[in-house]
Amino acid sequence: MSFRLAVGLTVSVVAGFGALGVMATAGIETLTVTASASTSQTGAVNLGLGGTAGTSNGATAGNATNSPLPAPMSALYMQAAGACPGLSWTVLAAIGTVESGNGTSTLPGVHSGANSAGAEGPMQFEPATFDEYEYPVPPGGASPPSPYDATDAVYAAARMLCADGATKAGGLAGAIFDYNHASWYVSEVLALSSFYSGEVIPRG
Repeated sequence: MSFRLAVGLTVSVVAGFGALGVMATAGIETLTVTASASTSQTGAVNLGLGGTAGTSNGATAGNATNSPLPAPMSALYMQAAGACPGLSWTVLAAIGTVESGNGTSTLPGVHSGANSAGAEGPMQFEPATFDEYEYPVPPGGASPPSPYDATDAVYAAARMLCADGATKAGGLAGAIFDYNHASWYVSEVLALSSFYSGEVIPRG
């Protein structure tokens, strides 16, 4: 299981984490998203070993119309999906977008240190969770593996989703929920994944 808190989407999608005293809006220059946001989820986000964080509102990506992905990250998501046969690369892309704007966010914990929930790196792993899925070192990964290395982090995310049943019949939503225990998060990731599947335009 994962114990992390999403940093939020960009532009018009904002995830507020009231109990942590953090309002996250990732300023992402390499990603343009036009989305309608609904803030209907209120309650506690279970962070596993990290406890719970009350959410003042949750953001759900609705009708995304223009969301180019950086070409290097698109290629990495496609490559890493092979670590979990049957997992669409667009699920990894959606998680990477929500968690850190595909590594472009400057919020604490993305490039160094940890955020207020203890999450690290572009895929926002708790250290113990990353340790569980960091091996084998993927092609181009760091040695030793690091949650801040995009290759290591994306492959670890693919392995974790696989272990949590993402490729089993009806298991994808549950695996995404295990990644970040919030219903709004599952909806946002699935919406972005669906969008990327049909209309993604990689940016060089």
